[in-house]
Amino acid sequence: MIKIWLIRHGMTEGNRHQRYIGVTDEPLCPEGIKRLKKMAYPKPQTIFVSPLRRCQETAGILFPGQRVRIIDQLAECNFGDFENKNYKELSDDPRYQEWIDSNGIMAFPGGESKEECAARNLDGFQRTVTACIRENVSEAALVVHGGTIMNIMEAYALPKKEFYEWHVDNGCGYLVELDPCLWKKDRRSLHVLDRKTGENEP
Repeated sequence: MIKIWLIRHGMTEGNRHQRYIGVTDEPLCPEGIKRLKKMAYPKPQTIFVSPLRRCQETAGILFPGQRVRIIDQLAECNFGDFENKNYKELSDDPRYQEWIDSNGIMAFPGGESKEECAARNLDGFQRTVTACIRENVSEAALVVHGGTIMNIMEAYALPKKEFYEWHVDNGCGYLVELDPCLWKKDRRSLHVLDRKTGENEP
């Protein structure tokens, strides 16, 4: 069996202001760094990260001194014209209301659709699982984005839940387990072993 931590990056300034932060490559904010330093995860054999700075910085705090492997496909959604704005700033934009009415399914203007982002994220996740199987890794960590985690969990986690039900806060995440033999036979599922909520911070 392979255990994988799916960890959302620490808080950024954009997160603090509830902005849509996708391709914006901003660093962690001081509050985000402070919170991360209070959190503890088991040391994995292998760490995979999104190419964005906030994920690499988070991995460096949670797993100091460990090498990370960048998987481009694990990056967050491109929010297009909504990038780096929050719901208040978008409230007068009729395109935003259209997107809300679509339950988030419609493509972001000038950006990706949920379907396009999910396909990319799942391709990235498959690359990490393949590497773990090939290298006999039994415990890995992915330090990625909230949307990336929700896409992976919606696709593979049991019991099944909707996309938004898999939301986790900054620095938090899920420990999942998969059977590599079944995975190679396209019988792909993730069993949730644990969820870190941040409530046990000292």
